Formats: sequence, C-alpha cells, structure tokens
Amino acid sequence: MINQRQPLRSYDRSAGVSASEPTSLFVLKSLLYPVTPVLTLGLCMLVWRESLLQGPYFLMAVLAFFGAADVLDALPMAPPRHRSMAIASLLDIIFRWSLVIAFIWALMEIAGIAKQLRWEVLVSWAISTPLVLWVGRLYSPHLFVRASNNGAPRKVVIAGANRLGAKLAGKLQESPWLNMEVLGYFDDRDSGRLPEECSGRVLGKLNWMRDYIARNSIDVVYITLPMTRHPRITELLQSLKDSTASVYFVPDLTMCDLVQPRFDLVNGVPVVAVCESPFYGGRGIAKRVSDIAISSVAIALLSPVMLLVAAAIRLTSAGPVIFRQKRYGLDGKEIVVYKFRSMTVTEDGNKSYTQVTRNDARVTPVGAFIRATSLDELPQLFNVLEGTMSIVGPRPHAVAVNEQYRRLIPGYMLRHKVKPGITGWAQVNGFRGGDDIGSMRARIEHDLEYLQHWSLTLDLMIILKTAMVVWNDRHAY
Repeated sequence: MINQRQPLRSYDRSAGVSASEPTSLFVLKSLLYPVTPVLTLGLCMLVWRESLLQGPYFLMAVLAFFGAADVLDALPMAPPRHRSMAIASLLDIIFRWSLVIAFIWALMEIAGIAKQLRWEVLVSWAISTPLVLWVGRLYSPHLFVRASNNGAPRKVVIAGANRLGAKLAGKLQESPWLNMEVLGYFDDRDSGRLPEECSGRVLGKLNWMRDYIARNSIDVVYITLPMTRHPRITELLQSLKDSTASVYFVPDLTMCDLVQPRFDLVNGVPVVAVCESPFYGGRGIAKRVSDIAISSVAIALLSPVMLLVAAAIRLTSAGPVIFRQKRYGLDGKEIVVYKFRSMTVTEDGNKSYTQVTRNDARVTPVGAFIRATSLDELPQLFNVLEGTMSIVGPRPHAVAVNEQYRRLIPGYMLRHKVKPGITGWAQVNGFRGGDDIGSMRARIEHDLEYLQHWSLTLDLMIILKTAMVVWNDRHAY
C-alpha cells in the first residue's frame, strides 16, 4: 500500500509540434499515425499474397485510417528523452492501437465479413503496426527537422531575461530533436536584477536586437515579456518587423493552475484553455471505447462473483441488494451510483452524510467483507457501461460532501471536468478514506494531477495498481 505522496510522472505530452517548427514536421504529425496502419496493412497483404483491392481489406484500411486519426493523433511527435519514457510511449501506442483493432474487428463481425479475412494478415498487421509507429515517432521528427534545416541548428534569441525565458531556454535545450540553439537574452534591466540562470548570457538591451538579428541571421525570436501596449513592447515589435526572423510571444500563465492547457482559435480569435477536459475529440472516443471494452469484459468475468455477493446480502440482512446513492458526475451534474449494500442503512447522502468508521455498527458482517475487498463497488461497472462513470477517474463523493468541501478547497469542482471513476490516482496512492480536510485536500490534489497528465497508459497503470493494493487497503472498512 502506498501512503506517501508520489508525484505523477508521465512523458511530456506538451512537446508536440509548435508554431516554430517546420511545416514538414507538422505534416508528418498529421499523416504519420493514420497513414502508417494503411501502409503496414498493404505490406502484410503483399507478404501473404493477398489482393490489395479486395473489398474487406479495403474497408479495413479505411476504418484503420480514420480510427488511427482519432485515437492515435493525441500522441505527441516529440521523441521521449529517457528509456523509461520510450517504454511508456510504446505501451501507450500498443494500448491505443489495440482499441482501434478491437473496434475494426467488431465492425467486421457485425457486417459478417470477418471470415473473409486471413488470420495471418491480421496477426502480422496487428503486431507490426505499433512497432512501426513507435520507431517512426522516435526517429522521424529528428530526421525531418534536420532535413528541413539542412542540418544547421535554428538560431534563437529571447527577449526577456526572466524566469519564463530561462524556463523556455531550458526546454529548448532539453529537446535536441528541435535542433534549436539559444544564443542568449536581451533585457533592459541591470545584471543585479536578473535571475541567476540568465546571468552571463545577456546579449544587450532590447533596442540592440534588430542589429544583432541582422548580423547573426537569427531564425526565431521568443518574447517572454508581458503582452501589453507599453511603449517599449510596441517599439520592440516594430523593430522586429525589419527582420526575417519568426517572432513569438510566450504568455506567462504561471499564476494559473492549468488543467489540460491548449491554444485554439474561435472564428479567428486566439484563445488559451486554462481549464479543459482531457477528453475532447479523439481522446474522448478512446476513453469511452476503453471504458466499454473493459467494463464489458469485467462484467462477463465477474458475474458469478456478483451473483454470490448479491445472494449473501439477501440472505443475511434485510433491505435491498443494490444501494443507490446520488453523487456528482461529469460537469457537476447529479448521477445515481450503484453499490452492493454493505450497511443496515441506505443514506442517500443528498442532505447529510456520515462517514463510515472502523468497527462501524451500521456495517453488516457481509458488508465488512465486501467493503474490505472492494467487492461492493462492482455494480459500478454498469454505471461505466451506461456512460455515467468511467473505469478510472476521480472517485465520486456524496452530494453533501461535495457541497461541504467545494467551499473549503480551491479547485475542488475541477475534478468534475471528467466522469467519476471506480478507481483513481488518489486511491492507488493511499487516499481512499478519510473525511478530514487534510485527507480530502490530498485527494483533490491527486485528482487534479490525473486531469493534467491523463493518458491511456496512465489509466492502465492505475488499473493494475488497483488490483495490487485492493487486498491490502487499510482504509477500507
């Protein structure tokens, strides 16, 4: 059982193609994931001497193209920097590709044409495609950027020797595949007022930039100063128009605790997402498909266990087998959550809620066992199937608990940007029980970390971790 706080670590999903990257890399990101499955299918058919124009295979290629475009396109093109990140990247690709394969196979079975396909082609295609995608993700960005720049690094200067500029320079240096060289900073302040990270790398005042850019053939200028109409900013922008360098503002959003930050255009108006659900577009489809697949398999495998639990509850205590409780779901809307009844009372939790304590007299003998083993949560698989819950997500709290803590903990309601889950990041890190403000604050912090770093690989890791800790959960009573 993990009781200590563990920071959530995942590979950097924000290091995708930026506006300062070559057009070739942007095109690569748009085409690699959907086109690769089609090409590998064609190669597998050639190996097994199947006709490329057969109807079932053509349909499968079309489904693979659009399925991969939705499910795999959320993956970044930035190659992982460490071996552990590369392995996590491969697992993520395999998991997402498995969803695409399952979806295609289900449609082919429904259409009654699955029997027309050779299993040799399908197996070789299913195995080779994620490996090709992984290798492509590791090496193609570097090759494309190098080729587009003829091997020479792009020269970068930063207007603003501040913490944000130092952080940006560090990120660029940590990403050698971008092939960018930060030459230094420009700032009007005295050296004594500059951050230590920037000392010794200041190239001059802001009004020197135009001449420096012209003399040194600078490719990119990042401005990390406040985006205002201050005279020095407007003068700086005017002077930069007399160069061929690409110029970008870097907004300082450190005052915001960003949840799934991204940039977008609303009919031509640029906007910045400060708080957004991670499950938009193809990522939402991938999450829902995985929920349906996992919950369906789990219900089929665990139905004998659920029948035994239901019989034990019915035979040993009076009351309903299934306990229904109102809780907050997606976007803070009320949902009905199903559980096996484990107590002699059935508090709805809408107006008030009394937390279960150790040796609580309300817990039945059967209820003590199913709560300790988390078997009481199994009916929530049907919540997942109907779409009100997810396999992994922030655990749903009783309505009364929500109303109490939303006033005490800043950002509490942000956890409702996603569907609640049967298990979650907080639960596998030792924060399942506890109704005090400290435990609840830690739980919310973990929930928000999950929203910020979500991936299908993270979901799979939480599911596996849940299976390992559920039998040794000292907070389950």
